[in-house]
Order: sequence, then structure tokens, then C-alpha cells
Amino acid sequence: MPSRNHMSSITIWHNPRCSKSRQTLQLLRDRGIEPTIVEYLKTPPSAADLSDALNALGIGPRDFMRTKEPPFAELSLADDGLTHAELVAAMAENPILIERPVVFRAGRAVIGRPPENVIDLLD
Repeated sequence: MPSRNHMSSITIWHNPRCSKSRQTLQLLRDRGIEPTIVEYLKTPPSAADLSDALNALGIGPRDFMRTKEPPFAELSLADDGLTHAELVAAMAENPILIERPVVFRAGRAVIGRPPENVIDLLD
């Protein structure tokens, strides 16, 4: 059984204004886990960080985008002609597009929608 210290390797990309993000953080804390908190709107991930996150999540860039945010339409990100790199670059330049929250542990990641999704990472 891993010790609680082993759980310290958990990171959350967090938006404190988002209820799902707050609920996910609280779920972790309720289990005795104090994750590393990255407020990704204040400290946006690089394109390389986003690519790593997509790999850990096992999804494509559009599956990681908040399509109702204004930059999605303004930048025509639904265009099928855009490359993976162009979509990742758009998220790096407009972090509001990044789905939230994301919890990372040991090379794996999940999106906390619903917050209970993160429980699988804790086992």
C-alpha cells in the first residue's frame, strides 16, 4: 500500500473560479492529498506541456478544448484543416480554451468532469 507521501506527486491544473475544479481539489484534499496546484490561467502550460498532457490523457486536442469559449469560434478552431500542432498552439496562446481541471499522477492524467473521475488515478 503506497504511503500518503507517495500521493504528493499529484498535480492539478486548476481554475479557482470553476466549480468543477474546486470540487476536484476538495475531493483530493478529502482523501488527505495536497496536490501541487497550477493555476493554468496565470501560468499557462507551454505547447510541449499541452502535448504531454494530451498523451497522458490519451485524447486529441479538440477533445481537450472548451468549445464554447469565444476564442474557439474567433480562431476558427473547428476547421478540420488545422493540424494537431496548430490546435495545441492555440491552447498555449489562449489557455481559457483548456478543459479543466486536469489531474496528473505518474504519467497518467484525467479530466475532473465529473470530479469523481480522479479516483481512478488514486488507486
